[in-house]
Amino acid sequence: MDADTTALPTTLQRVVDEFRNAPAALRTQLLLEYARRVPELPDAIRELPGRLERVHECMTPFFVASEVGADGRVTMYFDAPQEAPTTRGFAGILHAGLDGRSAAEVVAVPDDFYDALGLADVISPLRLRGMAAILARLKRQVRNASS
Repeated sequence: MDADTTALPTTLQRVVDEFRNAPAALRTQLLLEYARRVPELPDAIRELPGRLERVHECMTPFFVASEVGADGRVTMYFDAPQEAPTTRGFAGILHAGLDGRSAAEVVAVPDDFYDALGLADVISPLRLRGMAAILARLKRQVRNASS
């Protein structure tokens, strides 16, 4: 858990602290709680062809989309099956920690911030790579929308 979290927005730092302070045995349960918090996709996003970008590195079908408003705030959307609770959990973490934050804050999140969550103790390296890919796609979308 040596990830640098100095660049995290306060909302994401709270989530990291929640995981960091939880015993390893409870982190999986906490991840499942975040999986239940992922908002449903609005029809406007679901129905636009090509609006959702697939994250192929994930073992299950996982899609992400983001928007940067005129005020520079990011809105993010995730679509993952209910049968993929760890991936949905990471989406829930990102949503809780970054939705509504500025584009600059989202782009500044360290690529390995999830190491500080202590999830390497409870989920596979393959799933951790999927999480890294989700964050990378999200950051790329935000950078592209901000330029």
